[in-house]
Amino acid sequence: MKELLGILDGNTFMLSDSRGDVDPSPDYPAGLFAWDTRFLSKWVLTIDGERLHALSTDDLQYFESRFFLVPGEPTHYVDAKTSVIRHRSLGGAFEERLTVLNHRDEPVVLTLRMEIDSDFADVFDAREARSLPGRAAKFVEPGRLRLCHQRDRHVSETIVTSTEPAEFDTDGLTFRIELDAHANWSTTIRAIGTIQGAGGRDVRENLHGYEQVRPEKQRELREWLGRAPKLTCDSETLEDAYRRSLIDLAALQYTGLTSQVRLLATGLPWYMTVFGRHSLITGFQTLPFMPEIARNALWVLALLQGGRIDDFRDEEPGKILHEIRYGEPGGFEDTPYTTYYGTADATPLFVVLLDEYERWTGDADTVRLMEYEARSALRWLDTYGNLMDDGYVWYECRSPGGLENQGWKDSWNAISYSDGRLPGKPRASCELQGYAYDAKMRAARLARRFWNDPAYADQLEREAADLRTRFNRDFWMPDRGYYALALDAEGGQVDALASNMGHLLWSGIVEESRAGQVADHLLSRPLFSGWGVRTLADDQAWYNPIGYHTGAIWPWDNSIIALGLRRYGFAEQAARLAVTMVEASRYFGGRMPEAFAGYDRRLTKYPVQYPRACSPHCSSAGTPLMLLRTLLGLRPHHDHLTIDPAIPEALGRIELIGIPGRWGRTDAFGRGRVSLDPE
Repeated sequence: MKELLGILDGNTFMLSDSRGDVDPSPDYPAGLFAWDTRFLSKWVLTIDGERLHALSTDDLQYFESRFFLVPGEPTHYVDAKTSVIRHRSLGGAFEERLTVLNHRDEPVVLTLRMEIDSDFADVFDAREARSLPGRAAKFVEPGRLRLCHQRDRHVSETIVTSTEPAEFDTDGLTFRIELDAHANWSTTIRAIGTIQGAGGRDVRENLHGYEQVRPEKQRELREWLGRAPKLTCDSETLEDAYRRSLIDLAALQYTGLTSQVRLLATGLPWYMTVFGRHSLITGFQTLPFMPEIARNALWVLALLQGGRIDDFRDEEPGKILHEIRYGEPGGFEDTPYTTYYGTADATPLFVVLLDEYERWTGDADTVRLMEYEARSALRWLDTYGNLMDDGYVWYECRSPGGLENQGWKDSWNAISYSDGRLPGKPRASCELQGYAYDAKMRAARLARRFWNDPAYADQLEREAADLRTRFNRDFWMPDRGYYALALDAEGGQVDALASNMGHLLWSGIVEESRAGQVADHLLSRPLFSGWGVRTLADDQAWYNPIGYHTGAIWPWDNSIIALGLRRYGFAEQAARLAVTMVEASRYFGGRMPEAFAGYDRRLTKYPVQYPRACSPHCSSAGTPLMLLRTLLGLRPHHDHLTIDPAIPEALGRIELIGIPGRWGRTDAFGRGRVSLDPE
């Protein structure tokens, strides 16, 4: 698979090859995408019929880049008589400023050509090279090319214009350029996509800031970085990862269609939309840094909370959604993913984040305003989530196009027995029980302090205590010394060794006497690669170092595990995990990808990229922030911040200035004193 270079702005992105060209390919969704629709599937530049080759590229900002190019093969570079600069940017529309430079001592006449097309595919149709139902057309109009796809009253269009006169045809546009000796010529080509609904208007035209110009976006980024706490530390790698995370979180923000709240797209390129789970996890990770991310996630997910039984979308009253898709297939119900609810973890995580948000911010108004949504989520746990009427959270897909597994590991083979057999349905994965326990304990606090319902608080605490007791009885495998990955439909233990049990430490459902064994397993060689905790241990039947949920390493999963280890007092183990994550980030340019391969560190000496991983990815971007919280021991306590550093010697001094919270802003400082044994 060829390397692609991208720029993005919220859920809009442009992916091209190293010279800036876009050729349709099933290998990866190259092109210009917005709102799950590809508006440009071909964007190829030539001079005198010859393709260009890259000298270098500049990644200027997340929303702009430059390509320095020359015609001909690489062997011609030293004698190039012409060069081209492509400077592209996003801000509502896609713009590419072309500059052609003549390096000769004499005039020259050149023909510059841009081949253009659009298939209006959604991101997964683009990957599978599927054609869309409906009618496609191209129109050459005065001063522009209009590409169109229509299905009933749904119309998608791409309109291409140029600041310099061009010859437009149905396949692109051509410039005839006359350049004096050592002269240059420029034009800006603009492509804007529109999605028209039944009323004939672009459904996005009322969005705040939809067409921001580059200076405005630069100002926004400066302000965003200025609001974040300032990190100074001895580890340049950690500083780079922190800054990269803040920039990626800024890049992934966009304004939703159903509200003016800023949302986070989940990951480039496959998940440039809201996912309930990752919105909530990222909100949790970023609370000590950017609490508005958590607030916005809560408001949007409350607005979209399930209100009916809809088997096609796996929707139920009180359930928090899994994902939203904006593309044409969802709108025509070719797929259930327009607003799809097939996840069992987002609902308890909603309550967990609501409580954690108030602990950090003191925003009691939001807690009171969301009482109904929180109670509805808790009611879902006890009714629709309690499929087997045994007090556990179970899941079973009802949608013909839905997900078989509805925890965070939602691949079809992610929940398995150690020997590779797959359990029947429904299933109750272990981390769901931990989330449910945590949600009830936290909701009890909210009920007592903010909802004026102490009786409900007492009830929730009794239910949580009962759940904890039964869980430690039914999921614990004494002969293995760890918790079962799940229960099967008969109540039997699904015995694979996986990273999920690290989430149990985070939730607090693990009995103190067993926490040491869990920590030992998480940092043991079968699960711990030396770069991080694998999703599945390497001695399990389904293990694959590049298996999405069966052996790859997910940074956000590791950030949850690290905080869980710290909760139970395993500071050294949490520090080791944090160090390996920080070290891994260096090999990805400071950016934590969605996942990377689970190969043993002694084998590869560097972390191996996972094929088709999203990068950037919102909860991976949140990982360095969560690790900083873990290392500094940051914990809100009433109206002040508790700081209890446990920093490894390898990272040295860490100072975080201006941590926001109900206390205003405060600082945290720690010095590396935790000694880690060599691998």
